[in-house]
Amino acid sequence: MHILGTLLIGFLVGLVARFFMPGNQKLGIIFTTILGIIGAVVGTYIGQFFGWYTEGEPAGFIASVFGAMIVLFLAQIFSKK
Repeated sequence: MHILGTLLIGFLVGLVARFFMPGNQKLGIIFTTILGIIGAVVGTYIGQFFGWYTEGEPAGFIASVFGAMIVLFLAQIFSKK
């Protein structure tokens, strides 16, 4: 059940990040979920760097969305080149 919960939260984070990012992102369900999961990881490390989270503590939903938006922004930059 933990894996299904992670996938569901990752999908929701990816959807919210895609909603707030300008432009047209042509991502399917799988890539949206992967975006959300990677965003949560990025949000965790950024939060640990700034002292918002301790080691081993997962990022919150908002930090995960910001992390996913960073990943999506970087993907858009590198895909244009």
